[in-house]
Amino acid sequence: MVNQKLKLRSFVTIAMLSSISFVLMLINFPLPGFPVFLQIDFSDVPALIATITMGPVAGILVELFKNILDWIFSGTPTGIPVGHMANFATGLLFILPVYYIYKKFPTIKGLSFGLVVGTVIMSLGMSLLNYVAFLPMYTSLLGWGTFDMKETIVLGILPFNLIKGIILMVIVILLFRTMKVWIDNQRAQYLL
Repeated sequence: MVNQKLKLRSFVTIAMLSSISFVLMLINFPLPGFPVFLQIDFSDVPALIATITMGPVAGILVELFKNILDWIFSGTPTGIPVGHMANFATGLLFILPVYYIYKKFPTIKGLSFGLVVGTVIMSLGMSLLNYVAFLPMYTSLLGWGTFDMKETIVLGILPFNLIKGIILMVIVILLFRTMKVWIDNQRAQYLL
């Protein structure tokens, strides 16, 4: 009975965090000097909270559901969700390293180190994935003209993701300081 209640509570929490993440994904803005298709949003924060409190599967589900919801409601010109796939990959590259480091070192220092590692892995990983997959998909499927991919990655995608990671890091640390007791209680229930 207790296990069923915990399962139901997990489903409800994941659904709630996915909804919040979806709404936060809608509130996005570009950074001056970067390609317009790169947008800052804070939708990875609820996914990170889910990951830290309930484990990596919960965080992956929040990342997946927010992108599915955004794809359903906003659509894509070709029907192929290249941007949503990129956003999903970005989120996973950010939240999973944070989880595994924080799991080993459950302190503010451990979280901070995890956020730094997550930012670096996200930035480098998305640079590589954009080079081999996402930018070629944008070019062929969405009809983007020719452009210098290496320049776009080195001068656009890499620094953008570093800045995004730093912004997320500041927000998560501020939230963590105010929510630490709640997070610890949730982790004790879910991560037995």
